[in-house]
Amino acid sequence: MKQYVYKIIIFILAIIFIYEFTIGKQINKYGDQLNSINSKDGRKETVQKIKNELRKGVEKDRYLSKEDAKLINRFIEKIKKELSEANN
Repeated sequence: MKQYVYKIIIFILAIIFIYEFTIGKQINKYGDQLNSINSKDGRKETVQKIKNELRKGVEKDRYLSKEDAKLINRFIEKIKKELSEANN
């Protein structure tokens, strides 16, 4: 009976350690990110980061490479065609 109790205790401890070092860390990381978004300072910091990225984008000469621009243009043209067909 003693060995059974020891095995159960060791098994439970092993499960707790495995959880804490794998899934628990990921959950804590996402929880911390969520808390930073929910706090007033976190939202201000996020808005500031977005503004900085927009400033960087405005300062660039080209937003897209020529290949990306052609691909997006073809995609938009296809969507326009499908929308015009849906109206008819």
